[in-house]
Amino acid sequence: WEHHLVHLSDFWEMILLQTGPGRGKFNPTKVHREVDAQVNHSIEQSHFGHWLELWFATINRYFEGEVADFAKEHARRMGQMLFMRIWEARNNS
Repeated sequence: WEHHLVHLSDFWEMILLQTGPGRGKFNPTKVHREVDAQVNHSIEQSHFGHWLELWFATINRYFEGEVADFAKEHARRMGQMLFMRIWEARNNS
């Protein structure tokens, strides 16, 4: 989990603050497809909904303004995209 948190922190720092390790280092689609396969294709859209609830609550508690709004919208789009990519990978297997 600690290893995962480092990657998550670096990824969102890069996205939100335009800093961090830089683009190209991360491939969230690949990682989420691999995890879905490891858990017998059991990731559901509700998992992303729960993650968004936690994300929004955290953002709302600690931040406000344009970057906070961007963080929420970007996370919403990211969750939709990742679930679609997981679904596509299942159907192409």
